[in-house]
Amino acid sequence: MRLLFIRHGDPDYVNDALTDIGAAEAESLSRHIAEWNIDDIYLSPLGRARETARYSINALGLDFDDISKKYTRDWLMEFNAVVDVPAMPHYLEAYPNSVLPDGSLRKRICWDMVPAYLNRHPEYFETWGWRDTELIRDTDVAQQYDWVCNGLDELLAEYGYVRDGMGYRVEKECTKTIAFFCHFGVSCVMLSHLTNTSPFSLWHGWCLAPTSVTDVYTEERQQGYASFRAWKTGDVSHLIRDGIEPSFSARFAEVYSNMEQRH
Repeated sequence: MRLLFIRHGDPDYVNDALTDIGAAEAESLSRHIAEWNIDDIYLSPLGRARETARYSINALGLDFDDISKKYTRDWLMEFNAVVDVPAMPHYLEAYPNSVLPDGSLRKRICWDMVPAYLNRHPEYFETWGWRDTELIRDTDVAQQYDWVCNGLDELLAEYGYVRDGMGYRVEKECTKTIAFFCHFGVSCVMLSHLTNTSPFSLWHGWCLAPTSVTDVYTEERQQGYASFRAWKTGDVSHLIRDGIEPSFSARFAEVYSNMEQRH
């Protein structure tokens, strides 16, 4: 079984849509989508992922409205669980620039910590330990993480792969390729669950560019038991072949002094 995690094109976050660059990226992906031999497609409910998927679904000769009706899953929306604990002493250290003009502190997306703070707290990189860290334990971040993972596991069970401890019991072998048109943050949640890794390791250690494809497959080295392994991570070969520079919107500034890149 193969799982493809496909990020949306370059985003217009304000309008939950694609920029002109994002539309060009999505069109490029659609020109190559047949190469992955996709059997089933699941969609985020958010506009930027749906717009990206529409190009590929149309290219495959499928009906977007039919796919949308049957295969949209709410748990594939971007993972925007927030930290709202301003009384904690390390809040501003982990999330600088949080003070609003009126002096109040704004909520922050949990994985938007600065690396300097995160790297001084190795507990965030522990497979289970991140749940009990100072900034996470009194929030609903773990509950939202589990909601996504439970949704994924329920889906995989429909294909014959049932979560059993830290792996999967194979009740029925499956060689289908399943695609998820979704987002960076939630892709990292699902990948961390499949590989038993802290999501913070993926959120901060990986870069999945717009329309990139992350290719994960099962390995069944013992009959009846499967684990998942990433084969390609953040593949943008379709953009390269079409002469399109991958969008920088997946990244932060390479050097701090470069003000043309995002910090």
